[in-house]
Amino acid sequence: MTQPGSTSPDRLVGRQPLLAAFLGGALLAPLGLAAWLTPDARGYGTHEQLGLRPCTFVTLFGWRCPTCGMTTAWANLVRGKVAAAVEANLGGTLLGLLSLAAVPWLWVSAWRGRWLGWAPNGTMAAWSGAAILAVTLIDWAFHLHL
Repeated sequence: MTQPGSTSPDRLVGRQPLLAAFLGGALLAPLGLAAWLTPDARGYGTHEQLGLRPCTFVTLFGWRCPTCGMTTAWANLVRGKVAAAVEANLGGTLLGLLSLAAVPWLWVSAWRGRWLGWAPNGTMAAWSGAAILAVTLIDWAFHLHL
């Protein structure tokens, strides 16, 4: 129970609703961009459609880097091609799924003025980031072995 005059920890106060809505939009932008791109059949290289250079790691060493395939994974994911997304980059797929879930969660939370389900915290963010990084590195090792 909260003290009179204090706010509940799940309540968004001040600029927090605006920040949550902005973050939802910021996550929606790369998802929209991924929908605009055509997934590269190689499983990586989709970012080159944006005028970006090919992966330096691939150019120098002939091996995929840990992030190779993330843009391709997102481009497949927004098309509902989950298996192709996982094949391109599992860590990227997890980030894409997290973003897909976060957009409506952030917007509904902003609209309600309180976090929907649970309030985010730094510990949860750190563990989630570490888990996605670990999955990305394991997936990279798997791709190198193939």
